[in-house]
Amino acid sequence: MTSTTDRTRAVVEDYLRRAAEGNPERIAAVYAEKVDWMVAENPQAPWIRPRSTRADVAGHWVDLAAHTVPGRGGFSIDTIVVEGTEAVLTGHLSGTVRATGKTFEGPFALRLSMDDGLITRHHVYENSLSVAEACTPDGGHHQADGPGQ
Repeated sequence: MTSTTDRTRAVVEDYLRRAAEGNPERIAAVYAEKVDWMVAENPQAPWIRPRSTRADVAGHWVDLAAHTVPGRGGFSIDTIVVEGTEAVLTGHLSGTVRATGKTFEGPFALRLSMDDGLITRHHVYENSLSVAEACTPDGGHHQADGPGQ
């Protein structure tokens, strides 16, 4: 018999495979119709906005691809912790904002919650300052400049 934790881990692994493939509709298919979606507000990042439905999730991935190019590392997962219907993933992400050509990077944590084999909660904690700076046109400081430049 498969435990709830094992089922949750299987959904997380499926989600990661789909995210790596990059097809917005396939990624969104592992989400419930209604989603508790939270990413720190970031007015400079056009892909970061409130979302609450499966269709919104697909829209996030469309917007992300339209506005960014994955960095050399893209995103990497360091740890996946699963207990019952909850999962927390930690790792590192990087990319380039198409409009400015500036890069962003940093650690992230992603909390996912499941219900009936679908993701119902998606809360991301990331380096929002690095993302905002990468979205700011020249004249603003950005991550790659380094200290004092």
